[in-house]
Amino acid sequence: MLSPSSPSSPRSDASFSPPVPSSPPPPWAPSPCRAIVYPHLVVPNLASFCSFSCRGRLLNLQDHLLKFSNSSAVSRNPAAWEETRRTQGLRVYWFWLAMGSKRRTSSLVEEANEVVGVEEENALANPIKKKMKKVKEKSGDRADGGVPTASIPSAGTNSIKIMERKKQRKTLDKLRRRGSWDANAQEKPKLMDVDSKVDETSGQMVASSSNAVPVFHIDVFKDLASADASSREAAVERLVAELQEVHRAYKGSKELLFESGSDLEAEKDDGLKDCAPSVRYAVRRLIRGTSSSREEVKDCLLGRLFSYGALARSGILNELCVSDPNTPVIKEFVSVLLTLATKKSYLPEPAVTVILELAEKMQVDHLLNHILEAPGLSDWFNDAVDAGNPDALLLALRVREKVSVDSLKFGKILPHPFSPARFFSSDHLTLLTQCWKNSTSCQPRVHSVWPVLVNMLLPVVISQAEDVVSASNSLKKNRRNRKSSSTDEEIEKNVKNFCEVIFECALLPSSHDRKHLALDVLLLLLPRLPASLVPVVLSYKLVQGLMDILSTKDSWLFKVAQHFIKELSDWVGDDDVRRVAVVVALQKHSNGKFDFITKTKTVKALLASFKTESGCMLFIQNLINLFVDEGNDSDEPSDQSQTTDDNSEMGSLEDKDSGTLGSSDSLKSWIVESLPSILKFLKLEPEEKFHVQREILKFLAVQGLFSPSLGSEVTSFELQEKFRWPKAATSSAICRMSIEQMQSLLASAQKMELSPVLLQSSGSSDIGSFFMQFLSTLHSIPSVSLFRVLSDEDEKAYKKLQVMEASLYKQERKGGPEDFMYKYHALRYLLIQLLLQVLLHPAEFSEPVSEIIICCKKAFGLSDVLDLGEDESDNDIEWMDVLVDTLVSLLPQSSAPIRSAVEEVFKCFSYNVTHDGLLQMLRIIKRDLKPARHRETDSDEEEDDDDLLGIEEDEDDETDEAQTVETGESEEQTDDSEAVVEADKESPEDSDESDDGMDDDAMFKMDTYLAQIFKEKKNQAGGETAQSQLVLFKLRVLSLLEIYLQTNPDKPHVLTIYSYLARAFVNPQTTEVSEQLGQRIWGILNKKILKAKEYPKGDDVDNELLATLLERNLKLASRPFKKKKSTAAADQSKKKESAARKRHKMLASLAQDSTFWILKVIDASAFSEEERQSVFDAVKNMLTGYFGSKKCPIKLGFVKEIFRRRPWIAHHLFDFLVDQCGSSKLEFRRVEALELVVEVLKSMISSTGSDGKAAKRILKTQVIQKLSGLLKELVTNMPEKQSRHADVRKFCGKVFHTISANNLTKSFLKEVAPEVQTACESHLGELFLNFKNGKQQQKVKDSA
Repeated sequence: MLSPSSPSSPRSDASFSPPVPSSPPPPWAPSPCRAIVYPHLVVPNLASFCSFSCRGRLLNLQDHLLKFSNSSAVSRNPAAWEETRRTQGLRVYWFWLAMGSKRRTSSLVEEANEVVGVEEENALANPIKKKMKKVKEKSGDRADGGVPTASIPSAGTNSIKIMERKKQRKTLDKLRRRGSWDANAQEKPKLMDVDSKVDETSGQMVASSSNAVPVFHIDVFKDLASADASSREAAVERLVAELQEVHRAYKGSKELLFESGSDLEAEKDDGLKDCAPSVRYAVRRLIRGTSSSREEVKDCLLGRLFSYGALARSGILNELCVSDPNTPVIKEFVSVLLTLATKKSYLPEPAVTVILELAEKMQVDHLLNHILEAPGLSDWFNDAVDAGNPDALLLALRVREKVSVDSLKFGKILPHPFSPARFFSSDHLTLLTQCWKNSTSCQPRVHSVWPVLVNMLLPVVISQAEDVVSASNSLKKNRRNRKSSSTDEEIEKNVKNFCEVIFECALLPSSHDRKHLALDVLLLLLPRLPASLVPVVLSYKLVQGLMDILSTKDSWLFKVAQHFIKELSDWVGDDDVRRVAVVVALQKHSNGKFDFITKTKTVKALLASFKTESGCMLFIQNLINLFVDEGNDSDEPSDQSQTTDDNSEMGSLEDKDSGTLGSSDSLKSWIVESLPSILKFLKLEPEEKFHVQREILKFLAVQGLFSPSLGSEVTSFELQEKFRWPKAATSSAICRMSIEQMQSLLASAQKMELSPVLLQSSGSSDIGSFFMQFLSTLHSIPSVSLFRVLSDEDEKAYKKLQVMEASLYKQERKGGPEDFMYKYHALRYLLIQLLLQVLLHPAEFSEPVSEIIICCKKAFGLSDVLDLGEDESDNDIEWMDVLVDTLVSLLPQSSAPIRSAVEEVFKCFSYNVTHDGLLQMLRIIKRDLKPARHRETDSDEEEDDDDLLGIEEDEDDETDEAQTVETGESEEQTDDSEAVVEADKESPEDSDESDDGMDDDAMFKMDTYLAQIFKEKKNQAGGETAQSQLVLFKLRVLSLLEIYLQTNPDKPHVLTIYSYLARAFVNPQTTEVSEQLGQRIWGILNKKILKAKEYPKGDDVDNELLATLLERNLKLASRPFKKKKSTAAADQSKKKESAARKRHKMLASLAQDSTFWILKVIDASAFSEEERQSVFDAVKNMLTGYFGSKKCPIKLGFVKEIFRRRPWIAHHLFDFLVDQCGSSKLEFRRVEALELVVEVLKSMISSTGSDGKAAKRILKTQVIQKLSGLLKELVTNMPEKQSRHADVRKFCGKVFHTISANNLTKSFLKEVAPEVQTACESHLGELFLNFKNGKQQQKVKDSA
């Protein structure tokens, strides 16, 4: 270690210099001493040191020294002070060793005590030559901190036994543990005047508060250890300023105040003898560290380390080397640091950092001659490989980078001669395996050697522009012909070796700490990593490791892996080149299941971020290369001759039909699914989007529809493009998936395309036309064939579809009416979808194809197209019915794209749908697989097939009246099916009309639909039942009906649709089989029919059907809820009852809304008086049930709403209402219905407008006589119940007011018999008298 007394290092003047001295301190001075002069050099190190300085137990050496200085022995023999101070300091030092480390043995303590005892006896045996002034101190007082003076050895003690000393020392130790020494310390001020402390035995006292002597505050060391940089800097300035003042005062008055004062520390030969005690203490404490003097100092490793660091940063050693090239200081300095590095495991890296800081300031020749020649450095390098020393590797790499000279001093840790290629060779990296593993010792921080390695590996930060250039090269078709520079090849090779040896062999298979390190180093690589090297870095083992970690949230590295994925995604950013590289690497090494296994959305989020056409094209090209496995170079023959081969199919169809996807197909299936999915979030211009769609469609068509007969490459001279296939035959599952994705892509493109009128100006952007042309061109290549052999029927259908699509495309390009353009476009896409269905499902779609072709020819008059011998003899059949039948036949087992195409075609032709076509669809809604329940009824009770809602007459109204309470609620439990009977009441055996009048053809078509459903069920092994398939079929037919209602809301056929849908909804089996089906029907009825703005109008409306529907709905609204007696458990019974009540409310709501809608249609139709009579009868029948049965659930508000909306009904039924209010047997009904009479009166008066004479005439001729008779019945049979009595008075008041307002009081009273008037006076009192005397009329006038 460098010694301050080294002969080669001359001593400097003891006086202190200002903060910025004219001459630097001596080179041998330790860095903490220099920190007083150059505080900015050591301040950054202090905070780092403070984080490590909280270890160990310490004794206060200062307190021990003060105790000894105040002892009586010193006061009697001051001449022996110097020698005794040294011996006492030695004793305290040994005592500190014994207390500071529990590992010290008792023999060591005893030996120290013996030595101290001998020295004490020799030092205190001298006679006292000069008397000193006695101290005013009692013998019982305690010396500094409460330690009795008797416990400190005195001058009179010449010999003390070792055992007595041990007892005394134990007593001291006990007192210290009890806190007796610190009893008075809490009362001491924090500011301590160290320099003005005077020996109490001399009697010289200087007050600490006096301004005569400068004060040094010890608490400045606390601020030096502060975490705040500003606090540390202020503390350094304060420390230097106070020490300068103390030192100046010391030089001027040392004889008076300081020379007799006690030293804070023992005498040391460290060049500070002539300094003030405070200066000596501060410098030595800085050397030890900034922690409190009560803390254990031990070896001061970190303090020495930071002092060496400050010395290296100061540049003094460099100046010394320049002034004296032969100085041994540099070598000794490096050797000391190497020795220090061996003390603790955490010291080598900072020690190497100090050496490197020194090396950075030195010239190359000085570095070679001094640092590399340091003793022990060569051995350190030689042992680094076997010991696995990453710090030696760091030093060697940085020094080699500085000198750029090969040297054998580095040993085997660096290759000789050195080059990055040699260093990153597989053999050399393997040699350093232990170094890579041991570099985890500083976790969670990354070892300093890794940034150096990354800088060597990738010396330049790759810009995004360079990645774009690399991406453009990857878009070239022939990758083998690409050339790259030797530098790029070398870098790629180095990165590959780096990842394989360090990551895959050394770190990833090892502990969690080393896996953590691997991910941290990868994050260091990312900013410099070109996208072309992402596949090298994100290797199979790395991706598999990430998947293992992320698949288990409880794993120790889960958050580490999450952070890595987040940083990787952030690194990708908006760079499509990086995005493609990362997605391909993750999915390639996970068989396309990275998100699925890790339960994240990493890949999905990356795919959703494509925003440019170039990025999509790059992604498509990379996935194509991944699909065909381009990375495996082989000498496969390239078919350039396009020779014809009969055996063109790659393997038999039976061999390819594997049934399910194997593990080898998982990645290919992900590729097939992912290519179209990028279009979902892509927002591009139509032309750019068309280019992306075209490339995806080409790939799916090539891989899904065709296979080469020779080799795996085929060149098309017409398209000027080379097509490639995987070497192994593509499985049928992948082919089917490719076809399905093509169908989805075409369906999406059809929805997103512009109108056919606008497409006329940009026909090249029609993806459907491009697909058909590409299909035809590829199919014409002799060495390419379809992936399956077609039967004769399918081959014929395939050709028909191609010819008809081309013909319709020509017609579309010619232009014309907009509706025809839509029809052409929709039919074209349906034909394309059918063509793919023919390839996907052999021998299933040839018949629908023929019918569609015939419909196209008849719809557009294309008689010269496709004269292929179709049977068109049945010319009497309406082509639109055939089209509807064909479209419906495609629904049971079709995919979503087919259904979408069918709906588009139906929407275009919905204006042409006939009544028979609608009935054909509606019969499907009505149809059930289960036989209708047979209920025996008499022929007189049977209703004909026009009972569209299937409602029966209630025969038990009369018998149930006595059992019903006044609220009208029934207490009898009956089956809900008795209230609402299903549509098909009659079994097929009892009625030939059970199929709604279907002829043989209709029944055959229905059987065909059901056969398709059963076939679909059979194909789905363990799948859905036939009933669920039928429900699904009905839902798809409902979609067509909904389209018809949207486009034809005012046609008379809406009534037919309503009747069938209402009948299906009322049928209990509908909701029993499928709640979804019931809700769908309910939604269509409410939104598309009952609450639609448009409704059927005109002379074509079937008035008879309207009347029937009104009657049935009024009956349904009048149907009471009946409970069913159940033997089930109470909970189940309540649930069933709750469900039944809910359904009853829905049916009642449907009936009421339907009534309003039907009356609106009737009002808008040309109903004759005779036809209107059926409406009056229906409403009258409902009111008859209302007045005659307590069970009737009709609410008064419902009847009021009918009268308010249709006043002509109210006026016609006025006499009936008045009669019922006077003659009904149910008192509460009579009183309740009085509100209806008032409502009709208001309506009759308001209908005359402002014509008072007309209103008066109506009242006089039609109302007065009826009202007088009603008044007679009310007052002669006045209700006893007070509330009903009040209702009668209220009604009479309104009647009197209306009559008075029209000046008909006298006419009314003439109609009222005297006895009735008497009864009115008795029951109505003042109300009737005012009316009779004309006061009511006067009130009316006054109010007017």
